[in-house]
Amino acid sequence: MRLRHRLRAATVGALVLLTGAGALPAASAAAAAPGDRPSGNGLSATIRYTEYGIPHILAEDYAGLGFGDGWAQAADQVCTLADGFVTLRGERSRHFGPDAAPGNDLSNASTNLSSDLFFRGIRDARTVEKLLARPAPEGPSRQARELARGWAAGYNAWLEQHRITDRACAGASWVRPVTGLDVARRGYALTVLDGQGGTVDGITDAHPSSGAAPRAAVRNDPVAAARALFAARAGDMGSNAVAFSGAVTANGRGLLLGNPHYPWQGGRRFWQAQLTIPGELDVSGASLLGMPVVEIGHNPYVAWSHTVATGVPFGLYELKAAPGNPHAYLVDGRPERMTERRVTVPVRGEGGRVTEVTRSQWWTRYGPVVTSLGGGLPLPWTEGTLYAMTDPNSAQLRFTDTSLAFGRARGIRDIQSALRRTQGLPWVNTIAADSSGHSLLTQSQVLPRITDDLAGRCSTELGKRLYPATGLAVLDGSRRACALGRDGDALQPGVFGPSAMPTLVDAPYAENSNDSAWLSNADRPLTGYPRVFGDIGTPRSLRTRGAVEDVAAMARRGRLTVADLEKQQFGDRVPTGALAAADTAAACAQLPGGRATGKDGKVVDVSGACGVLKRWDRTVRKDSRGALLFDRFWRGLGNDVRWRVPFSADDPVHTPRSLDTANPAVARALADAVAELRAKGTALDAPWGEGQFVERGGKRLPVPGGAHRLGVWNVVEGRWDAARGAYTDVRTGSSYLQAVGFDGGACPVARTLLTYSQSSEPGSPHSSDQTELFSAGRMVKGRFCEKDILSSPALRVVRVGER
Repeated sequence: MRLRHRLRAATVGALVLLTGAGALPAASAAAAAPGDRPSGNGLSATIRYTEYGIPHILAEDYAGLGFGDGWAQAADQVCTLADGFVTLRGERSRHFGPDAAPGNDLSNASTNLSSDLFFRGIRDARTVEKLLARPAPEGPSRQARELARGWAAGYNAWLEQHRITDRACAGASWVRPVTGLDVARRGYALTVLDGQGGTVDGITDAHPSSGAAPRAAVRNDPVAAARALFAARAGDMGSNAVAFSGAVTANGRGLLLGNPHYPWQGGRRFWQAQLTIPGELDVSGASLLGMPVVEIGHNPYVAWSHTVATGVPFGLYELKAAPGNPHAYLVDGRPERMTERRVTVPVRGEGGRVTEVTRSQWWTRYGPVVTSLGGGLPLPWTEGTLYAMTDPNSAQLRFTDTSLAFGRARGIRDIQSALRRTQGLPWVNTIAADSSGHSLLTQSQVLPRITDDLAGRCSTELGKRLYPATGLAVLDGSRRACALGRDGDALQPGVFGPSAMPTLVDAPYAENSNDSAWLSNADRPLTGYPRVFGDIGTPRSLRTRGAVEDVAAMARRGRLTVADLEKQQFGDRVPTGALAAADTAAACAQLPGGRATGKDGKVVDVSGACGVLKRWDRTVRKDSRGALLFDRFWRGLGNDVRWRVPFSADDPVHTPRSLDTANPAVARALADAVAELRAKGTALDAPWGEGQFVERGGKRLPVPGGAHRLGVWNVVEGRWDAARGAYTDVRTGSSYLQAVGFDGGACPVARTLLTYSQSSEPGSPHSSDQTELFSAGRMVKGRFCEKDILSSPALRVVRVGER
């Protein structure tokens, strides 16, 4: 069917032309540098909105599709998007002051000044422009470029035709038109987020120190510091996903449940849409804000999700300083000068006066000089030694093309082909299932080509400690023989090729909860990959253990349907409770006089807690009584957890187990939890929903789910309000949920949920509607086919275009 006929059928009696109530003052296109002008060319698209403000965007080509996507994202998230573009322009210090924290949406910079120096450095070096200039597949395809161009045009058109009502940025001078290059820069920032973007302060503040290494560098345990670093980086992003093959489903076709855990606020929120070019692309799912393509989703043939991988996407080189020159280093005994990048950023001072700050960044053949990987792991630049980071993702811009290829895939084989062809995933695994009954898990990510052999030959003393324990390599940069080399099937030098990736195909279930690929299926463990990919034969997180128990039991039961996936998502079982609650209750009952001493030395009557813990149903459903008590107890126990049965690699799902209640920390943590709740007037058996909730539009919504450390599939990391004795908002957790199956027809069987809803503007009707569903443990019936879209009782059709 020709597009104009589809548009006519879709819009009869329903077409609404968006004409803005006012225009936002915008920077003149004439002020932009040549080649950096806002996009244009009369683009248009049709957007069909269904329940919960979910847009189904229809266009004739990729530029038009990007236009509709940029328009619709701006309508829902203009202030959040605009704030991110300020970051990418390196202008946070100008508008918000240099010392404020920028947030961790696009980097881990601790201050606006550090963020600006980093992103201005990328702009000054024309890093993204150089990557865009590469021909595909090393560089972005024409379709990816057109999507970015169109997205910018759609965003700009929305700004021109509307008055912003969100007080977060209404009338702000920093809300400005963008270019396709800005969209590409946003994609680049997300690509390097776990590499250079996760080490911004260490790059922007790198300079030689005088004298000996700082005491902190000598005193700190580097292994513990590196583990803490990776744990902190994973603190706001994680995921679960499971693919079931047709061998265990009711109809012999695949099933997929995706449950990424991402921030509930800011620029790393997901946003949901369907993107359609008739005869070319038809895909539904979620994008990270500012990205013009579905990154997690499904089409009629295949569904996929991503989980944050354990592969370390960067490495370190330890360099020997050249004698007498702090800005040169030795390679095979010969000095090489560093490249200096002098970066200047505008800074707002007192009285609003804008001045400039100029700093130098130093680059080597391996990458930028870094002087820390966070405060706990300093890497001092001394007279004799310094460190440089190698980050292969800083040399690629292929994430969009990988996602596009997924959207066009007709099955698992096409997903694998897309990964081999584009090689664009920076820090995630892929889990997928298709309509033919195939399942897939693969850790196909861009990783530095650090083989165990290379690490064995080239690790420095620091590397010999870090690499086996954490996967972080520190190699000898003074020898050319320690270069990363190149795999024959890799698109770029210095990375592993597709044939090296840990992959599991057609297992009855394939699951990942942010541990390594090893235990993706307990009956078919993956081994043989280098340590940089992740560990093998080590204890799994309680979330992984609980997930494998659950999905393995589902696979054994068989005849699975989408309804079973929904049940798993909202089961809210607490594996930690199953392991420890009964033992804790029994130990509580044996305390002399029912009393225990807290960490402050005060004696607390904990006798009331014993029965509460015994009766608790071991879930974090909103009506669960005892969950809040156990949660505060377990958090208080922290790193003092001890088990009577140690870990065994022969039984990794069920070990370690049996809580050691003779450990004095158990009674102490119980006393502290009881005292804490009583001090706030909270009953020990208060329903979980009274202790974890969000407030939207003056309404309190109880939130199910629980913390990663409890082992819950439905992860919700709340913000503890000590004054109220409750988790009164959600920092990160379950975000875009999808349960997808296939019935042999053209319309997949899909249930989805965007837990924090489509819009971040408080006044929007779609700022909390899906959050209410999440509170109730419900999902949205997917509308994918035309008949389903056009039959929506909430259908609103909008033709959008440039004036």
